[in-house]
Amino acid sequence: MKTGTQYIEIFHLLFLFYLEKKLDKNLYALKGGCNLRFFFKSIRYSEGIDLDVQTIQLNTLQTKIDKILENDGFRKNLRNHGIQLNQISKPKQSATTQRWKIGLKVDGYVLPLPTKIEFSRRKMDNNTIFESIDSELIQNYRLYPILVNHYVLQDAFEQKVQALMYRTETQARDIFDLKLLINQGAKKEYLSAKSTDHIVEAIDNALAVGFPEFKAQVVSYLMPEYQGFYNSSEVWNKIQAEVIHCLEGMD
Repeated sequence: MKTGTQYIEIFHLLFLFYLEKKLDKNLYALKGGCNLRFFFKSIRYSEGIDLDVQTIQLNTLQTKIDKILENDGFRKNLRNHGIQLNQISKPKQSATTQRWKIGLKVDGYVLPLPTKIEFSRRKMDNNTIFESIDSELIQNYRLYPILVNHYVLQDAFEQKVQALMYRTETQARDIFDLKLLINQGAKKEYLSAKSTDHIVEAIDNALAVGFPEFKAQVVSYLMPEYQGFYNSSEVWNKIQAEVIHCLEGMD
């Protein structure tokens, strides 16, 4: 039996499959945890799916996403994987952010599995690429290849550094994700002045995150085979120290 996070991931993947058919690739880019999971082999599942979008009008995007969620083919594909859409709401449809909250009904789970789709309306960086999601991941779920426009490694790194600086509440997942990106070759030397000028705030925020937050926010969202290894304060301390060491190198 699949885990709840795997069912949510199937929903995210199938949504992207239909989004590529409805929305010009030049108008959106996948970012955040799903970008790292689908293109950079992160072992962390994502609660929701986050994208940047530009140019397209608010009402037009809302109509397109609503049509995807209502599409018979989309819903049939979900049912083939044991998923039904149980609850859909649109709690935020503003000029800057458009968000859908969705409950997934899955056999074996008493309560709907919660997830969200969020579009941030902003000028997109140029460093995106349109390509297939990791083939091994796709094959695990027996899906067709899925093409997505997404941010490249260095831009994903920059976004995670800025999230560490500016989030109202610091998230352990940002530190965990930075470690992944550093390991894959993201270079601190290529960060923008906006990031380097405020790197002290990022370091202070990273230092404030303890193991209890890491366990609650990250460990339970890892692939099951990795949860035991990462459920350790020593492992967390090492991740935290290596990320801070990297950031300190930018002072």
